[in-house]
Amino acid sequence: MSDAVHIKICGLSDPDTVAAAVTAGARYVGFVFFPRSPRHVSLAQARALALSVPEGVAKVALTVDADDDMLRRLTEDVPLDMLQLHGHEPPARVTEVRQRFGLPVMKAVGVAGPQDLEDLETYGKVADQLLVDAKPSENAALPGGNGLSFDWRLIAGRRWNCPWMLAGGLDAGNVAQAIRLTGARQIDVSSGVEIRPGVKDAARITAFIRAAQSALAASQPNIG
Repeated sequence: MSDAVHIKICGLSDPDTVAAAVTAGARYVGFVFFPRSPRHVSLAQARALALSVPEGVAKVALTVDADDDMLRRLTEDVPLDMLQLHGHEPPARVTEVRQRFGLPVMKAVGVAGPQDLEDLETYGKVADQLLVDAKPSENAALPGGNGLSFDWRLIAGRRWNCPWMLAGGLDAGNVAQAIRLTGARQIDVSSGVEIRPGVKDAARITAFIRAAQSALAASQPNIG
């Protein structure tokens, strides 16, 4: 991992905000395939959006407990670089998806307290990347994108067997603190750059990316 902060803008659904994310310097763009989410896109929508993304920006598909048929249609129809599993997929399923569909897999792991850290160790051994997210409540309608954060001190200084990305309740106002507390070098945001659920805002995307990049720059020693 380089010294830069790599940003993922997740839940994109229109060409203007995809372009805004790319222009502002996002390294990942995420498309959600979960009908209950206000950010859900069809395969046709996602294909059109993905084709507009230049090389060097990873296209990520967020799925929730998707079966093989869904993943097959998804990977055949949409030019993707990574699959994000955001449901209750066990470690064996992560391994199976990696082997069967030939794409790197990012596994989302919800954190609410110390008892959840063991899951990060477990999934870090089978996934290509981890998404360390806030754990939704038992009755939450969505597995992510709820604007919730967790106590970042729980993962301060921790590392796993694969690269990881911090998510959960981040916005332009708190991302610098999150980076300082956790040491994260990859950041995921969805609701924190929206004007309402499912509607991204280009100005908020740009402000978020600038805030994240500035936070890391400010923490670097001045050797000039």
